Amino acid sequence: MGKSKLLFITHEMSPFLELSKISEITRQLPQAMQEKGYEIRILMPRFGNINERRNRLHEVIRLSGMNIIINDNDNPLIIKVASIPAARMQVYFLDNEEYFQRKHVFEDKDGEFYADNDERMIFFCKGALETVKKLGWAPDVIHCHGWMSALVPAYLKTSFKDDPTFKNSKVVYSIYENDFTGHMNDDFSRKAIMGDMTEKHTAIYKDGTNTALHEGAIHYSDGIVLGSENIDEDVLNNVKNSHKSILEFNSTSDFENYYNFYDEIANEELVNVV
Repeated sequence: MGKSKLLFITHEMSPFLELSKISEITRQLPQAMQEKGYEIRILMPRFGNINERRNRLHEVIRLSGMNIIINDNDNPLIIKVASIPAARMQVYFLDNEEYFQRKHVFEDKDGEFYADNDERMIFFCKGALETVKKLGWAPDVIHCHGWMSALVPAYLKTSFKDDPTFKNSKVVYSIYENDFTGHMNDDFSRKAIMGDMTEKHTAIYKDGTNTALHEGAIHYSDGIVLGSENIDEDVLNNVKNSHKSILEFNSTSDFENYYNFYDEIANEELVNVV
């Protein structure tokens, strides 16, 4: 699998943004897989507390200029990039002034969950896939980390399923212990619809809770990684009943297990879950 392509989609990564253990995993795992021969790309939001000068971010003009439509509104997408010299890896940052240029990440200064976190999530998930299309880079496996990437599996299995960039891609979703206790906008599942999708495709996400986002991603993914020891019991039961390939938490400390898991997922027959 020396030339296989592996895409990571995450809302945080060390050293750019460190909110939880996800940032450590998304820093170490891509490098470990690159050293095993994978070609790697990493996408994350460019939140306002990421220092552009210190991290040497610069805009990628040829990738910028797209608009992501949410609720009939056009939202400009700016792509920036930074390198991790020690690992010879590039990280692509999705930026939008209205959604990401804030001092705080998911909650305001008073600890209130941002009312537009639903649109920020939709923008990121749609924007990530459109960016990869524009790169002209077809990933074999897409590994999503955390709730902010939870719509990516749904989009891959619906609107993007016949796209040449993604038609052979498999998607893996990592679940971590409860990432947030807020609640998405009541209109979230309708806003999330794109292309030829219907409300049926996003109904599983409708509650807008942390659990609902995980359940939606589980339903549409090809494989599940249990990224934390303490995962919500309802979510864990959903994983067990999904009959998907699972990488248990006690196996995630060894990167060799990820390599074998990706290999297993990449070679499974495509399953239509829609």
